[in-house]
Amino acid sequence: MTDTQIDEAFPITGRNRVKRLHERGSYDRAAVFAVLDAGLLCHVAYVLDGQPYCTPTIHWREDDVLYWHGSSASRMLRHLRAGTPACLTVSHLDGLVLARSGFNHSANYRSAMCFGTARIIDDPEEKARALLGVVNRFYPDRAETLRQTSTQEAKATMVIGMRIEEASAKTRAKGVGDDEEDYDHPVWAGVIPVRTVVGAEEPCPRLLPGLSRPESLSAYREGARLDEALTQTQRLYEREPEH
Repeated sequence: MTDTQIDEAFPITGRNRVKRLHERGSYDRAAVFAVLDAGLLCHVAYVLDGQPYCTPTIHWREDDVLYWHGSSASRMLRHLRAGTPACLTVSHLDGLVLARSGFNHSANYRSAMCFGTARIIDDPEEKARALLGVVNRFYPDRAETLRQTSTQEAKATMVIGMRIEEASAKTRAKGVGDDEEDYDHPVWAGVIPVRTVVGAEEPCPRLLPGLSRPESLSAYREGARLDEALTQTQRLYEREPEH
């Protein structure tokens, strides 16, 4: 049994406590993981030599460890070799909420904020597994079909890992919240849903004859919601015997 099966919630501390509209917050691992797994893009923030940085990048999760990658030539990322405190966030915009006053306009959203110590993955086996994971996590069984990563390509890629020490999720998923006296104001109010959906595929014009898109990519069918497709591929990734 893993630690995440034993502890169903992250500890609440001064770093991850939701202070404003705390009723929207959750510290359950399942709630945090659901937000992380439904996204591909994250933002990682840390302070290096007194300078704040916030980097957008692709993330993937293995149990309670988050990974992302960058260039080995990055002077900024090389500071992570000794480990540094970091905050990784993922957010989803689900709706535009138009009220009868400017103050009560809002948005429906899902977000997660994770804290830990970011470190460069130096162990060759862990790094090699992570470089397979960044492909298979999003595109099931694809890494094994690709041309093998060269030594130079692996050397040029830096993998960063962070075990989640503390985290919280925060969501808003409801309608207009106007003041009672404003409901008679003659202006349209309501929610405009927002979704990111998968478009029609655009095959490479230099595909070899007879090649078609594999069934393993079925989650990314035209018209599918991207967050649902990413959640589906994460579940498939978790079921892989080795990752």
